[in-house]
Amino acid sequence: MTARIRDYLEDNPIFDQTKLQQDIAILAEKGDITEELTRLHSHISQFRSIMMESGAIGRKLDFVVQEMHRESNTIGSKSNDAAINTQVIPLKSYVEKLKEQVQNIE
Repeated sequence: MTARIRDYLEDNPIFDQTKLQQDIAILAEKGDITEELTRLHSHISQFRSIMMESGAIGRKLDFVVQEMHRESNTIGSKSNDAAINTQVIPLKSYVEKLKEQVQNIE
């Protein structure tokens, strides 16, 4: 991103610095997946806790897995990092496997 900004500034010596700073802030906010990662970790903790419960836990687990799926989709759509994007597909696959397994639990 820094290189692209530098190239833009070289090609456009006259620019509105305030507008550029606002645009950079918006882009940084759009690509920030910290909140989604925090929620995903929370959902994983919840999943583990629910697995330790006795009784009917299938519906609770199903709900938590749905939330995991939602977070993994959001991470994939927000991230501009190729390394992260290559991990999103396996993450979604694991969440889908969890979903299939959870459907067999009462």
